[in-house]
Amino acid sequence: MDKVGWKWVKRCDAHEHTILQGVDTKRNKKWYLKGDQQRYKRVFEYSMDGLILWDHQGRIVDINLAGEKLFCLSKNQLIGKFVYEPFIKQEHLIQEIIYHIEKTLKDHFYTSTFVIEGKDGNNRYIECNSTINITDGLNFTVFKEITDKIEMQEQLLKSETLNVIGELAAGIAHEIKNPMTALKGFIQLLEGSIKANHEMYYQVITTELERIESIINEFLLLAKPQSIKFQEKDINQIMQETVGLLYAHAVLHNVQIDITYEEGPILAFCEPNQLKKVFINLIKNAIEVMPNGGTISITVKRIENNQIYISIKDEGSGIAKEKLSKLGQPFYTTKEKGTGLGLMVSYKIIEEHNGTIVIESEEGKGSIFHIKFPLDPTNEKSGR
Repeated sequence: MDKVGWKWVKRCDAHEHTILQGVDTKRNKKWYLKGDQQRYKRVFEYSMDGLILWDHQGRIVDINLAGEKLFCLSKNQLIGKFVYEPFIKQEHLIQEIIYHIEKTLKDHFYTSTFVIEGKDGNNRYIECNSTINITDGLNFTVFKEITDKIEMQEQLLKSETLNVIGELAAGIAHEIKNPMTALKGFIQLLEGSIKANHEMYYQVITTELERIESIINEFLLLAKPQSIKFQEKDINQIMQETVGLLYAHAVLHNVQIDITYEEGPILAFCEPNQLKKVFINLIKNAIEVMPNGGTISITVKRIENNQIYISIKDEGSGIAKEKLSKLGQPFYTTKEKGTGLGLMVSYKIIEEHNGTIVIESEEGKGSIFHIKFPLDPTNEKSGR
């Protein structure tokens, strides 16, 4: 009886231990699952890339912090809305997002790059990768900003274009310059024998030859290699001299030039004659885009990271957004008789000063050319 009772108790204890083990195992499993969910939630929320969960209708079900930053709206404002709703004012972008959604649902996976206009008016490039049914009835999109990458590619392409144009320019310019010199010499010899009724033709020929020579000189500026001798010069003085050269041209076009200088000289290592070419190109362009007159506002000052900032603002008709990105390309111009080489040369000169030119423009409101370059371009620590 005791033995039987002992065995029964032992069996009950063992059975109870097994039951308790089962309970603990389930409890542990639930604990681990809950822990995994919390970890995945943290990964989702704090991912550096934007993450969106959306349903088959294209409505946002969940979005992380990086996504909120892109949309400039909170999660509460976004959940339940269509993915394209925050961009309701950008019709072309809405159509592109809808197409992206349709292609994802059809092909199960799709990649697009969208161009989004920021609040500052600058374009932002966003790469999106989407896949369907990441979980029941929900689709998943990963997106990240690639603006820096796109800008770097554009700068590289522009640099390569400059090199190719430079090599071609050197050959073409030298070939043209020799017969040009002969033509100018013979035209000058004929000046005294030209009759009064043909004087107008002489003036036209002389003017056009000077124009051709100017284009040749711009070609030569693009040619490689070029020796640049940096000197310590006052940027304020270079700008004053440039404005002095263009004063008569401005008066003829009923244009006033208003300059704001920082007090005292701004000494910088630069190639003064080349910088003067940049300023002449940009100010002359500003004068010519205001046929009815107006004011050109120029600012010259030092900014952070030992840099110089120069802005040249006109009151012209402005430049359309689709044309802005093409400015600086060879032979692309918004002027009737322009060649596009002047701005291309300006880009190259500022690039050689380790700086940048950024154009801001709006149709009907004029344009601003923002120029930045370091006080000492030869110093690798100088900020760009």
